[in-house]
Amino acid sequence: MRQRRGLIAVAAATVVVGGGVGLGLWAASGDEGGSGGTAVGSADETSAASRGAASRSASPTPSPTRSYPLSQTPRTIPAVRSHTPARGPGWRPAKGDRVVVEDADLADEGRLIAGELGLTYGGESSDVRAGDVRLALNDDEGANPESYAMTVRGGRVSISGPSDAGVFYGTRTLKQEVHGGGTAPEGVVHDQPAKPRRGFMLDIARKPFTAAWIEDRVRELGDLKFNELGLHFSDDQGFRIESTSHPEVVSKDHLTKAQVKQIVDLAASRHITVVPEIDSPGHLGAVLAAHPDLQLRNVSGVATRGAIDISKNASAAIVDELLDEYAGLFPGDQWHLGGDEYQALTVANPQASFPQLAAEATKAYGSGGTVADLTTGWLNDRADTVRNHDRTMRVWNDGFFAGTSVRAAKDLQVAYWTGKEIGARQPVAYLSAGRKVLNYNDEYLYYVLGEPQTFVYPTGRRIYEQWTPRVLRGTTAVPAKYDDQILGGSFAVWCDLANSQTQNQVAAGIRMPLRATVQKLWDPGTPALTWTQFKSLADKVG
Repeated sequence: MRQRRGLIAVAAATVVVGGGVGLGLWAASGDEGGSGGTAVGSADETSAASRGAASRSASPTPSPTRSYPLSQTPRTIPAVRSHTPARGPGWRPAKGDRVVVEDADLADEGRLIAGELGLTYGGESSDVRAGDVRLALNDDEGANPESYAMTVRGGRVSISGPSDAGVFYGTRTLKQEVHGGGTAPEGVVHDQPAKPRRGFMLDIARKPFTAAWIEDRVRELGDLKFNELGLHFSDDQGFRIESTSHPEVVSKDHLTKAQVKQIVDLAASRHITVVPEIDSPGHLGAVLAAHPDLQLRNVSGVATRGAIDISKNASAAIVDELLDEYAGLFPGDQWHLGGDEYQALTVANPQASFPQLAAEATKAYGSGGTVADLTTGWLNDRADTVRNHDRTMRVWNDGFFAGTSVRAAKDLQVAYWTGKEIGARQPVAYLSAGRKVLNYNDEYLYYVLGEPQTFVYPTGRRIYEQWTPRVLRGTTAVPAKYDDQILGGSFAVWCDLANSQTQNQVAAGIRMPLRATVQKLWDPGTPALTWTQFKSLADKVG
C-alpha cells in the first residue's frame, strides 16, 4: 500500500459507518481478505453475517426517522474525538454486503476489513448498494494525514481520509464498534490523533521473543491505532537478528532476516513503522564478546562492561557496518541510535580513568577536549551514517551532555526516559533548547521484567488516570507551551531479568497499559469513561 502524504483534514468529509456483529465475528482470522468479488471470512463470520442479514430484513427501512432515538457516541479504544449523532438504525455486517474502494491504494485496507467482518471485497466500484462499506481518499489539503471521517447513514458506511493511514484507522473504529456493540451507530465521526508518534518498544536483546508473538503484538497495536514498534535488538546479553556483515556477533537464539521482513511487512500493512535500535557506544556486550580487542579498558586494564573503545577506528567501523546493513532491512523513516549509559562517563574522573579516550579527545578537539566531547562526537558520527539513509533519529536523553564543547547534532530527537543519570537535566532543558522530544517516562511507561532496582510493573489505571504526554519525568507535567515539541511517546518492555515472565505473561501484563497509553496519545484530555468503564470496554472490543 502506498501512503499518501500531505493530504487534507477530515473535518469536511462525509462518511458512513456502521455497526456490528456479535463476538462470533471476532476470532482473530488471517491478515488478508479475499480478492475482488469473493466473500472473505470464516464460517463463523459468514453465519454471523447471515444473522445480521436476517435482522436487517426484519427491521424498518434504514433511513433517518423519528422512530429512532438519537444515536450514542461509539465506544472505542482510543475514544473517537467527535461524533455527531443522528436518528437511524445504524449498520451491522450482513452476508453479501460489500467493502468497496474508490482508489486502488486502499485495496489492502478494504481486503483486511472485509475479511475481519465476513464481508465481500468488491474492489474499485462506483455503484451503490445497500449495506456497502465504502473507503475513499479525499483532497483535504493541510489535514492531519492520520485523520478520518466516518458516516453511518441509509444502511451504509463511508470512511474517508486524506491518506490510507487515516482510512485504516477508520476501519479500526468500525471493527471495534461491531465487536463491542453489534451495530455501528448512526451519525458522523470525525477523528484524529493528538500525537503523531504512538509507540511500543520491545527489548528482544535480553529476552528473545518469537516472531509469531511479535506479529500478534503488531496486529494488536494496529487495532489500537499505534503507529510504531521499536525493536531493541542489540545489548550486552544478545544480538538477536541475523547479520551478513558480522555473523560472528549474532546470538544463537535470533530472528532471521526473513522473519524480520515478515514482521516489517505486516507492520506496514497496519501503518506501523518498525524503529530499530543498535545502542552504542554502551550496551554493546554481545558485539564485544566476538571482538574483545574493541572492549573499553580502564587505566588498570580492567574491562568496562558493554562499552566499546571509541578511541579506536575499528570500533566506529564495525558499528557503522551494522547500521548500514540494517538500514536495508528496516525501511521506515525512524531510527533509534541509543547513546545511553556509556560507562566511561559514570566514573569520578573519566580522563584519568581512561587515558586513551582523553588523548583521542585532545587530538580531535584540542587541549580542552573531554571524554564527554569524544562521546558526543561518536554519536554525531553514527548519526551521519544513519542520516545517509534518510532517517529521522532519536537518542536517549542521557546520551546528551551539558557543558561540552561538542554539541549533539540539531536534528537528533530526545527519547526522554529518566532523570536518574549523573548530571541529570529536567525535560525543559531539552525543550527550551528547541529539541523535539518523545516520552518514554520510566515512572509510568517502563515494564521492566523482574522489577529490579526501583521499578514496579506499570498499571493501565495509573497511566489512564495520571499520565499525559507532557508528563515526561516523574509525575510533573512540563508547561503547555512545549506541547507541540512533544511528538508522542512509547510504552516500553525491558527484559532485565529475562526469565521473570514468559512472553505470554508479558502479553497479559501489558494489555491494559497499552490501551491506556494509546488513549492518552490519541487524546491527552481527561477521558470520558471511568477506569472501570474503560476496562470493561477493553474486554468487549479486544
